[in-house]
Amino acid sequence: MLPGFFCERVIQERGRRDGEGTVTQPLRFEGQDFVILKQRCLAQKCLFEDHVFPAGVQALGSHELSQKTKMKAITWKRPKEICENPRFIIGGANRTDICQGELGDCWFLAAIACLTLHEHLLFRVIPHDQSFIENYAGIFHFQFWRYGDWVDVVIDDCLPTYNDQLVFTKSNHRNEFWSALLEKAYAKLHGSYEALKGGNTTEAMEDFTGGVTEFFEIKDAPRDMYKIMKKAIERGSLMGCSIDTRKILSSSFTIYETRMACGLVRGHAYSVTGLEEVMFKDEKVKLVRLRNPWGQVEWTGSWSDGWKDWSFVDKDEKARLQQEVAEEGEFWMSYDDFVYHFTKLEICNLTADALESDKLQTWTVSVNEGRWVRGCSAGGCRNFPGTDTFWTNPQYRLKLLEEDDDPEDSEVICSFLVALMQKNRRKDRKLGANLFTIGFAIYEVPKEARASNANLHVLFSFLVQKKKKPKDNEGRGAAKPETKQLLFPGVLGLVTRGYSSRKGADMRNRVLQRHGSVHLPPVSQLSLVLPQPRPGNTDQETEEQQHFQNIFRQIAGDDMEVCADELKNILNSVVNKHKDLKTQGFTLESCRSMIALMDTDGSGRLNLQEFHHLWKKIKAWQKIFKRYDTDQSGTINSYEMRNAVNDAGFHLNSQLYDIITMRYADKYMNIDFDSFICCFVRLEGMFRAFNAFDKDGDGIIKLSVLEWLQLTMYS
Repeated sequence: MLPGFFCERVIQERGRRDGEGTVTQPLRFEGQDFVILKQRCLAQKCLFEDHVFPAGVQALGSHELSQKTKMKAITWKRPKEICENPRFIIGGANRTDICQGELGDCWFLAAIACLTLHEHLLFRVIPHDQSFIENYAGIFHFQFWRYGDWVDVVIDDCLPTYNDQLVFTKSNHRNEFWSALLEKAYAKLHGSYEALKGGNTTEAMEDFTGGVTEFFEIKDAPRDMYKIMKKAIERGSLMGCSIDTRKILSSSFTIYETRMACGLVRGHAYSVTGLEEVMFKDEKVKLVRLRNPWGQVEWTGSWSDGWKDWSFVDKDEKARLQQEVAEEGEFWMSYDDFVYHFTKLEICNLTADALESDKLQTWTVSVNEGRWVRGCSAGGCRNFPGTDTFWTNPQYRLKLLEEDDDPEDSEVICSFLVALMQKNRRKDRKLGANLFTIGFAIYEVPKEARASNANLHVLFSFLVQKKKKPKDNEGRGAAKPETKQLLFPGVLGLVTRGYSSRKGADMRNRVLQRHGSVHLPPVSQLSLVLPQPRPGNTDQETEEQQHFQNIFRQIAGDDMEVCADELKNILNSVVNKHKDLKTQGFTLESCRSMIALMDTDGSGRLNLQEFHHLWKKIKAWQKIFKRYDTDQSGTINSYEMRNAVNDAGFHLNSQLYDIITMRYADKYMNIDFDSFICCFVRLEGMFRAFNAFDKDGDGIIKLSVLEWLQLTMYS
């Protein structure tokens, strides 16, 4: 599939109708329609069995988890086989219904706990009218936000058990199953339960809401962090935190969870469920309420459930804080203790479609789909060893035109959020894929590079030779690094990148800004600027020109025209004299393309004048090739090809550079002289053909099937 047609092709394959992929009309995951499947089961008086995600070892995962569970007598059972009187939800879904099992997905469960604080968000993920009593058919469904679309995931209610106990997530009520079924649907979305092992709370938060996350290292957090957290609570944002001890191995995340003396757990995700200020001994104290997704193991310091000084807190204040001594995993601690012990804070800001009312709407979104392509747009980071390709990474422009109008934040001139996400890596773990280190850098774009068709050398010089370190953000192994930027209004450059230039991936970036003035156009527009002939004595022939004309006359014969075979002999006879090119000569297919470019009368042959024009072009392109073939290897790499194409007058976009790399580079991402010339011939031929059809110059043409075949076959 050509990158340039990716979005349109995907939409066609899904068979999407207008409005699909929205909250009210989600896409059907794997084509499964919940309503139709349930009605069929009810009519046939049978329980649904999900053949897309069947109960068994494959659903558990193909590696560590499946091996571990083989040591136990794991059986898959429906809730009615596990307990009497099973219920989907008992007394409302709340954060105490989520207790972690034997799967390392605390990050996912912490996000669910945050979600339960916002009923309108929770019941978007968990559709209403699901029950084990009325119209029960063993089928349930849940909805998630996935790369810009809402999707509806259907599951059966077979769950892995050991000795009639759920192996993974469970509720503190033995006969309540909404959290276990939600976990199964999320596992299906990602391919297996094992795919959920290890991650960031933000990933699940965004999949639940479609929001965008701010990520804070607490030791470097701004002075007004508590105020930021308070405002996040007020606008309905979700928050999580952790004490980081994560290490990344080659195959997967490894989380080392270690209980500390104070009751907190390193390498473990917590939910932030509340913030309050209380009076204590005539002083105002800032408090943070947290929840451990284990449903137990709590903070034992000041303001914990068993803290001896609760007796000095006013009775009304204790009632407001809902303070009680119970081992349910939730506890209060002072804000000072929070910032002392915790290392990371994640705030998921809700976008317009996730908010309950317009009065809470504070962010608007600009979205861009893209990819890093090995050998072309996967430029790596600035310090990746052995490369100077950082400038080839996908680049976007941000136009920040409006200042913030919050009187309390007068020191902030223009705030916005950037979220960068790599796609499908968790789901593809079973195929050996891994999460890459990704990030982005933000620069102030110089005036000479602000035009949409700015010369690539200007951008190259700006990015590569810039001495000052940019505003940079990186997520090592994370699915998506996000950060809030506070900058002056103006034109900024956003460069998205992975760590290594040797790896490719699909990505999605979003920019949130309060007033909706962010703009993300591509760096360049498609155009061809043919070089103007240099003034000089055109009558004076060089020795080389005389040589090839003599050869032309010898080979062409009486009609003074050459076919592709004869053109190949002429060109290779001349090119072989250029020992510095180190080329084996032109192929027959290349010569056919050259004839198609210069054949003005449609004869399939070239006369002397047409050949003369062709040779001038080859000579001009040869100079460009030699300029970049600095080691005289006879090849240039695919990154150098981008500048070479630009030097020849072709101004393309990233998708076309990706296509050139895939079409003309070898397995080492190098392009030889023959492929180099063939690429330029094809580019100029296609531009000329398009312009011939584009009579009104609006950049749009309409072709019949016959015209399309004629255009593409003879080029």
